[in-house]
Parts: sequence; C-alpha cells; structure tokens
Amino acid sequence: MEDADSPPPPGRTIDIELGGQEIITIELDSLDPNPDDLVEVLREGQCKVWIWTRLAAEYWRRGLLEAAEKIARTALDVLQPNETTGSIAPVYSFLANLQIARASKAPKLILTYAAQDNMTTEKPRDEYNKEAAQLFNTGERATAESGESQMMLSVLTRGILQLSSGQWDDAARTFDSVLAEKPTNVVALLGKAKIAYARRQYPQSLKLFQRVLQLNPDCLPDPRIGIGLCFWSMGHKAKAKAAWQRSVEVNPGEWSAQLLLGLEAINASKDDNQSEEERREEFLVGTRLIERAFNANQRNSAAANALCELFLQKGDTRRALKLAERTIQFADVKGILCDGYIRAGRVCHRQGSLQEAGTHFNKAKDARPDSVLATIGVAQLQLKNDEMAGAIHTLDTFLQSPSNPDSVQLTAMLASIRAHSRPGMTEAEKTDEKTRARDLFDRVCKAIGITATGQMNGHSSAPSSSSRKLAEDSDMFIEIAKLYREDSHDRMERAYKQALTSCEAAGKTEPRLVNNLGALQHLAGHLDEARTMYETAVTQAAGLDQSVAEAMSTSILYNLARVYEDQGEDAKARDAYEKLLARHPEYVDGKVRQAHMLAGISQYNDAHELLKQALASQPDNLNLRAYYTYFLMQSNMTKFAKDFVFFTLRDFDKYDVYSLCAAGWIQYYQARELRESSPEAIKERRRGFQRSAEFYEKALQIDPLCAVAAQGLAIVVAEDALGTLGGALGPIAPDEAQKRAKNTREALDIFAKVRESINDGSVHANMGHCYFARGEYDRAIESYETASKRFFKGQDVSVLLCLCRTWNAKGAKDQSFSAMSTALQYAQKALHLQPHDKAILYNIAMIQQKAAEIMIAIPSAKRSLKDLQRAIEQAGHAQKLFASLAADPAPVVPYNRELADQRRKYGESMLRRCEGELTTQRQYEEEAQKKIEAARQRRQEERERVDAAEREERERLRVQNEKLAEERRIAREEAQKWTREVRQMESEEEREKVKKKRPKREPNLSGDEGANGGGEPKPKKRRGGKLKRNTESGAEDEDEALFSDSEQKPKKPRARGQKRAVRDDDDDEAVAVSAPRKKQYKSKETISDSDEEMD
Repeated sequence: MEDADSPPPPGRTIDIELGGQEIITIELDSLDPNPDDLVEVLREGQCKVWIWTRLAAEYWRRGLLEAAEKIARTALDVLQPNETTGSIAPVYSFLANLQIARASKAPKLILTYAAQDNMTTEKPRDEYNKEAAQLFNTGERATAESGESQMMLSVLTRGILQLSSGQWDDAARTFDSVLAEKPTNVVALLGKAKIAYARRQYPQSLKLFQRVLQLNPDCLPDPRIGIGLCFWSMGHKAKAKAAWQRSVEVNPGEWSAQLLLGLEAINASKDDNQSEEERREEFLVGTRLIERAFNANQRNSAAANALCELFLQKGDTRRALKLAERTIQFADVKGILCDGYIRAGRVCHRQGSLQEAGTHFNKAKDARPDSVLATIGVAQLQLKNDEMAGAIHTLDTFLQSPSNPDSVQLTAMLASIRAHSRPGMTEAEKTDEKTRARDLFDRVCKAIGITATGQMNGHSSAPSSSSRKLAEDSDMFIEIAKLYREDSHDRMERAYKQALTSCEAAGKTEPRLVNNLGALQHLAGHLDEARTMYETAVTQAAGLDQSVAEAMSTSILYNLARVYEDQGEDAKARDAYEKLLARHPEYVDGKVRQAHMLAGISQYNDAHELLKQALASQPDNLNLRAYYTYFLMQSNMTKFAKDFVFFTLRDFDKYDVYSLCAAGWIQYYQARELRESSPEAIKERRRGFQRSAEFYEKALQIDPLCAVAAQGLAIVVAEDALGTLGGALGPIAPDEAQKRAKNTREALDIFAKVRESINDGSVHANMGHCYFARGEYDRAIESYETASKRFFKGQDVSVLLCLCRTWNAKGAKDQSFSAMSTALQYAQKALHLQPHDKAILYNIAMIQQKAAEIMIAIPSAKRSLKDLQRAIEQAGHAQKLFASLAADPAPVVPYNRELADQRRKYGESMLRRCEGELTTQRQYEEEAQKKIEAARQRRQEERERVDAAEREERERLRVQNEKLAEERRIAREEAQKWTREVRQMESEEEREKVKKKRPKREPNLSGDEGANGGGEPKPKKRRGGKLKRNTESGAEDEDEALFSDSEQKPKKPRARGQKRAVRDDDDDEAVAVSAPRKKQYKSKETISDSDEEMD
C-alpha cells in the first residue's frame, strides 16, 4: 500500500498547490540562493514533509547548507503543530545528516598554537557529531511517541552517524538490518564496504563496492575509489590504478581519484628500475594531480599531507608548515596524524624552533608509538640539545620493544651515538660503549647484507630502500673503521674498503679513503702496495676541484715521500719534499723530514737551519719540538737537548709524553755516562737514574700504552739502575744473580708488549704542472686559475706566467687567436706586477708575433677582418719590442739577443705580406655579405608566398565550417522535433496504463488521488513560472531521490513497438513505480564525505 505522504516521481520540478485552485511549479535547476521566498510559498501551501525535505536536499546538493538548514528548521516550525510527531522524523534525519556532512568538513582537532593554519574560530568535528546525534535522537523519540514504525531513512541515518563516530560494530548491525529488508540499498552496501575495508577485510570490501557499482554506476561517492583501494591493498596495483583512472573519466570533478593517482605517480617516481626521465615525468604528473586534488578539497588531510612533503622538498617552509598543521587538524586516521606532526616537526627543526619541533615529534610518537621517523626526530632534537644520554635512551627503548618494527636506520643511528664518548665517562664506560657500538654496527651490516669479511651475503629477497641507502653510506663504514683503530687494523681495513666500494658505486672518487688504506698497508710493512695506493690517491686528487684537492694532495704527497724513504729511494723522497715545500713553504712536517734526510747524509748544519726556520714559524708545535729534541740528541748535543726539553715541559706542556720520555732518556744517558767513582759522583748517578725512572713512570701514568716509556723502564729494570748497577753503585749483594734474573724476565715481558706497539709511513704531486705535461691544457688552466684566484688573489707572477704559457700552448695547438689573446692578457698582468722583468717583455712580443702568424695562416672563412687588423697591429708592437730587446746594452739579459734580432727580421717579412692578406679578407667578407643579403631576400619572398597560401586555406576552411554548422543546426532541429513527438506518444501510453490500473487500488489511500478522484474539478494553475501538469506515477521515486547518490538520467525515447521487445533494468523500475511499495530510500549526502577512516 502506498503512503499518503509518498513523493512524486523524480524530476526537475515540484508543483505546490496554493488556495486549492492554483499550482506553482518550482524549477529545481534554477533555485534562488536565498530561500526566503520559497519558504513563504511552502508555508502558504501547507506542503507535505517530502516537499520540504526535497527542496532542502536540492539546496544541499548545490552546496548551500545554510539555506538547506533554514528550510528544514522552518519545516519543523510549520509542521509540528499540524502533523503528527512521527511524520516529521524525516526532517530530523535530514538535519542530522546535514550536521554529519558539516562534521566531515570540520577540523577534528584544533591547534591552539598553530603558526600558519589558525582554525580556533571554527567548530570542531565532535560538536557537529553531537548535534547530529541530538537531532537524530529527537526524531527517534518523536517516532516512538507517535507509535509509528521506524522509517528506513532513520535507520540509515543511525548507521551513518555510528560510522562517522567510529562505532563500526553498531554501524555494521544497522546496515545489516537495512540489507535484510532491501538487499539492494546502495547506502547500506557502501557503509558495509567501508567497515570491511577499515577492518582490512579487503576481499569482502571489494565485492561490496563492486555490487554498488553494478546497482548504480553513477553513484557518488564513486565506488571505483573503494575498488581501487581494495585492489591496492591486495597487491593488484595495476588494477587499482585502472579503477581510479576510470573514476576520473566518469567524474572529472571529483578529487579522491586524482589524489590517489597522484600518490601512485609519486611512488612510481621512486622506482630505480625506471630511467631518470621517466621518474622525473612521473614525479611531475603526481605533483600536478595532488595539487589539483588539494585545490578541489582544501580540507582533506591526505592531500594536504602529500602536498606538504612536496613543499618540504622545495624548501618552502612557510607553506609546508601550514599544510602540516592542516593535516594535523583534519586527520581522521593515526597514520596521517602522525605524518602531519612529523612534517611540522621537520619544518620547525629547519627553522630553528627546537621547542616547537620537540612538541610535534612527541605528539607524533603519542599518535603512533611505533613510528620510526618520529623516534628519529625526537632523538635528533635531543642530540641538538646535547642530551646524548636521552637520545640513547629513546632509541634503545624503541629497539628493545617487541611491538615496534626492526629499524636498521635506528640501529645505525644508535651505534653512531654510542661510538662517540660523552663527557664524564670513565674509561671502562667508554670501552663498554665502544663494544656496544661495534655490536650494533655488526647487526646493521648483517641487515643490509654485508658479512664480517666485507662481502655481500646474497639475500634471497631484494633489500629495502633504506638498506640500500645504508649500504651506500660511506660515512657509516668510516665510523666503523674508527672504532677498530686501536684494536684491529684488519677490521679497520675492511671497513675502509667497504666505504671505498660505496663511493665508487655512487660514482664518486674519495682519495682520502685510498690514502687511509695506503697508510694501513704502510704500517703493516707492505710498502709496494702502500706506494701504489698513494699514487692512485694522488691521481684521483688531481681530478678534483683544486679548492678541495689542495689540502688533500698535500697530505698524500707527504705520505708518498715517506714511503720513498722507507723503500730507500732518497732521491725521489727529497724531490717530493722539495716540491711540497715549493708549493707550501710553511709545511713544517715537510721541513722536518727534509732535515732528517740531510742529517742522514751528515749535513747537520743545513738540517739545523731548516729546523730553526720551522721553530721560528711554529714555536708551540709539540711534534716539531719533539723532533728537534731528537735531532739534538742524535747530534751529540745532549746538554742543549736537556735544556730544550725542560724548557718545553716548563713553558709549553708539562704533561707532554714525548718530552717526559726524552727527559727520562737524557737523565739515564747522563747518569750512565758519568764515570767518576767518588761518593758525590755515585750519588749524582743514583739521583740521575732515579729521576729517569720518575719521568718514565709519569709518562706511563699519563699514557699507559706509551711503548717508549715502558721500554725506558724496562731498560732501567734490566740494568738494575735503581740497585747497584752490577756493582757500579755499591757492593754486590749475595742474591745479585737471582735479582738480575728476575729483572731481566720482567724487562722481557715489557719488551714483548712494546714490540707489538711500534709501527711507521706517506705522498704528493703538482696538479697544474701535471696537466700541462699531459697536454690537458683545459684542466691545467682550471688548476692554475683556482690557485691564482683563491690562494694568491691574482698577485703571484709565477702562476700568471704559468697561465700565460698554458694558453699560449693551447692557442698554438688549436690555431686559436682568442686563446693567444688570453695568453697575452696574463702576460700583461704579470708585467704590471713586475714592470722591469725583460723576460716577460720578450714573452709578450713572442705571443703577439705568434698570434699574427696564426691569423695569416688560417683560411679567410675562419677569421674576421677585425681580428686580422688587431693581430697585425699587435705584430707591429712586437717589432718595436724585439728591436728594443735586441739593442739592450745590459751585460746580462734573460733572453738571447740574436734570437730577438732574428724575430725582428722575421716579423718584417711577415708584415710585408699583411697588406695582401687584408685585401683578400675584405674581398671575402664583401662577397659573403652579398650572398647573405641574397639569401635573406629569397627567404623573405618565400615567407610572403607561404603566408598568402595560408590565408587562402583559412578562408576556405571558414566557408566550409559555416556550411557544416548550418547543416548540423538543421539536423539538430529535426532530431529535437522527433524526440518531442516520441515523448508525447510515450506519455499518452503511460496515462493509459494508469487509467487501467487505478480501479484496482483502494480509494482514499493517497491524498493526491483522493483529491482528484472525488469528482472535484482540477485546480487551475497560476503561470507564475513554467507550469506543468502534476503526474501521479513514480511517486515513491521522488522520496528515493531525496538522498540518492546521483540524479536520475532521462530515459531514452523508444517506440511503442519496442517497449515489449527490449526491456532493461530501467524499464523494470519504471513499471514498478506504479505498483504499491512501502519504502525505498537512497542517500548521497549522508555518506559523501565519510570515508576518511579508509584513507
């Protein structure tokens, strides 16, 4: 049986009866945004509930929520006195759904401390949900008080309210009750699908979404979005992408599919299997889609979250912070909320707002305690605040929790922190921390697939992106090498090799690693391997930028010179030191090694002079003072050595271990060499031995691993210097033999340990000269220019002359006048700094003459008249210089006068040919100019011809298009005429069906039928707008359209004879409308934005 309040069939107009005789037709497609006039009409017409809700729904569909709410609340005021309380329940349900829709657009959390996205003036989502619940409960009470049965709209509203509040179990039971009565209810099916997806029941959710798509292909929200999400979660990413692309095609204005496709493109841009161009294109496509989705819905947390990351990568911290705060305030799931806090923390960290950054990172950990990035952020801030112990506690707590994921990044970070000592740590604590750091690094290496031998262990599954990045992190392996520096050179070498492998895999050269490996080989006594590595390091350093390579190559060259020394190639070592000191005269270590080699060939005075120069430049250099002490002792200047050592301990560093050991050795040496046998002399010797032992003991107290001090004490013990010294310091005791045996055993134990601690080794080259010798003039020029600009500020004459020489050689090789001009400029700069240097004048003349010779020799097509004239002018100037230099009366000149005179004569013969060359060049350029003018004229004529042809073609196309447009207009008018005729025939057939079926229905059950079937005349319609006859068929479809997900499409007109031959779902539904049906409701707005939990 049909309800009296059932709405008419769906359409784009609604008829309202006024005064019993007038009917006003409301055009739904042209509603006034201000509903006041419409409300007055509804009041006057005493309209039914469904009319109020239908019009309110139309305003809602247009996005005019305030107008929709005004109509609904007016309906309550108007209908409550006249209608039963149960009949107005749909209005309460409508208002509840309206508040739910507002809740979906409202912030879930309002940040009171937001710096960019302040939303303190808006209502939070919970308040809207509370209002929705209150309205719904009021409607439920009204229905219960009236004793009427609960309408399906109310049941659906309850389910939607429960779903938006996160009450999944209750919502599932509510939707199940709806589906038990009507299995094809789209709203209930969508709700069930969302709940299944939220519970990770992806196959069940997929089936439900597909069922919705079958029932209503135009449903909004688009079930294709849910289908794609299910496919993605099940690993079918291609199918998911296809579903989202289809959604964009069907609903180009919806943002959800664009956002998901944008995120998919961003993820695809990180695929290492794609080319760089493909990855860049994917990234650009993803960026555009995400921006478009955010512009369509700026209150979506997922779009804001993705866009925030893009702005972070661009360095736009202001916009990134605003988007991060937007993400936090509108996030529905903990994952996105955590991401928002993390990105806000990153922005604040970058801006230096450490307190705000810490707040955000801690909030992220509260949202998701298992978040690796949040834990890293908290630990980084603790390190920034010098809270190393707190950072260790944070990382250790996370890694030890069994519920948290194993993170190789956190393990590596914790290992790196433990590898560094902290203030206040004892030696035992430092050793313990170092051991823990080693164990953690071993776990990291095992996780990224590297064995203890430094080789890849061949994981069965592909390593993750984070594991690959750690495997490419050379700094981590360098840190591992430093941990084993004092304990295992073998492990240290393996770590350095792995670091070098990582650098080579990344396409980088790291001469310092090669140098370190060479130093390890040198210390191990493998001199040939060390030399090879030093030479490789020098070659690699030569290929780097000079600003980086200068200091690096200095150390490497020093190491190479040391290995030359150890191999006995003193000439190469001496040459290397000379080159090193020529480039860096202040390099003290080079002077020390050079003095050591001079002392080795008994040139002590020269060596002494070098050491004095070094001490004058760096008097507080303890290493230099230590070697000078050694030199004085080796030169048998013990007294000077003793005074120098005590001066070092008194005025520079009383805890210097080397000086203490040297003082102990000098005291022991002087006491042993004191041969007098008088009592005073014996006392002096005893006092000397005693002081020697005290110095050694003090050195060992400062450095327990000092091999020299241990060796000195061993000598003292072995020779019984603190006893009788074999009878020299007193009578021999009866147990002297046993005592000597004991002392020697103790000394042997010390010597055995000292033997394991003594080791020794080093290389360098000149980048600019090497490049010049190899003929690589461009790289030589780059090196010389870097040296001149960065180190000598363009004031070093030798470097300027090197640049002049290189450009001159390049110009001669390439036959380039511009290169010769550059060489001339550098020579003139050098002459400006040294105006009396005649060698520079000779070079200037040579360059000018050579430039003219090049210009005369090259063909006319490769030169210009202007350059030729300038070269000839410079050649004339060179003639004057050669004549002046050849006639110079000075007794000694830095050039050959005869050669200068020969150059003058050669220049005269060359200048005699210049006039002919000028004439030839002028003729060539005049002919070339004529050819250019002729070609330009031909091009202009051709361009005019083409333009004329294009104008003619455009005119022809215009005429043709006008003709086609007229033909289409005529065809369209005929089609519209035919369509109207067919619709008129179909309407007549429908009216015939209604007349046949009307006697079978019980009278007075429908209010509208009773009015017209009682013999009363039909009311006349007032033509205030477009008037149409109100039809009775399809009344229930009007109620269904109240919350339908999409507007009903007009049915295609079909001839009478075809209606029985071809029937589809639409035909069945059209026939079923006139049959009695209880209730049928669909809802679009109540769930259109309630799927945030699924994101």
